[in-house]
Amino acid sequence: MKFRKATIKDIPTIIKMISDDALASKREYFTTTLPKTYYDAFERIDSDSNQELTVVIDDKDEVVGVFQMTFIPYLTYQGGIRAQMEGVRVHKGHRNQGIGKSIFQWAIQRTKERKAHLLQLTTDKKRPDAIRFYESLGFKPSHEGMKMHF
Repeated sequence: MKFRKATIKDIPTIIKMISDDALASKREYFTTTLPKTYYDAFERIDSDSNQELTVVIDDKDEVVGVFQMTFIPYLTYQGGIRAQMEGVRVHKGHRNQGIGKSIFQWAIQRTKERKAHLLQLTTDKKRPDAIRFYESLGFKPSHEGMKMHF
């Protein structure tokens, strides 16, 4: 298993993985011709040094996982950096093989390399299996998240 920076050629595979989910399928739009908005978003992510969109490659050079890390500089914690995980997905045919655990081991190491003092994530309360998985890795439910959609 290898980790590498995502390229624009990976976008269809990434969007297919993201949309292959009961909750995400209601908000994502996967077709053979993807909307330009996904490519525009990739360009913004790719050009921002605080964003890292990473894919996981199996021994057949196929993309089997994806995640995005955002490194957020802020004034609290004496001007610290916080790492945020988003969009963690493992291809449906490759789940329960340890890829998710490997993603987080890699992300924890990357967080330390970037000198961030914590790695955080959010997950929908409707994902009890994901919550149990994150807790098994050592994540603690320390805060109550809130959102306002527009």
